[in-house]
Amino acid sequence: MKCKSLYWLAFMMCFFAIGCDNTDDGSYVAPITLYEKVNGNWGLTNLKMVDEVAKANNIQPNEENLSTYFNYEDFKIKFNVDEKNNPTSYEVTGDVPPLFAPKGYWALSSEFQSSITGVGTKIYLYSDAQKTQKIDELRLVSVPGKTREMQIQLVRSSGGVDFLSYVFKLNAIN
Repeated sequence: MKCKSLYWLAFMMCFFAIGCDNTDDGSYVAPITLYEKVNGNWGLTNLKMVDEVAKANNIQPNEENLSTYFNYEDFKIKFNVDEKNNPTSYEVTGDVPPLFAPKGYWALSSEFQSSITGVGTKIYLYSDAQKTQKIDELRLVSVPGKTREMQIQLVRSSGGVDFLSYVFKLNAIN
């Protein structure tokens, strides 16, 4: 009886081992780019102005919440891509003072997030569709993911030294 049980146990183990041998990796799917994640309509949840000089020198206060000033609660930005997820135009809407050009064209410094360089991805803003006339640049501080939240930063500098920045916290609008 014991021998018969061992025989069936060995048979079942072989059956499962053979049955699990075939792996199906599926078909090739292109990797998800940052363009796909940034694409879409974004609404402002928070706008913070940071005095970078005061922050570097540990002087308080060094931040000011601008979210409710100057109608910034109405701030929305739309990043558009074409059918191949290549960046096309962007547009800021809402009755807000412009901190950067309210419409134009955009591109990223890299299609994918890099954890090696330690430098965040930049969003280049252009005035022309050929993307030859760069008018500003934003830093992609936090990348949209499962929560569909994103942070971008506009930095003002003089002589290579950052003195003021604006941090936009955005949520996807769909």
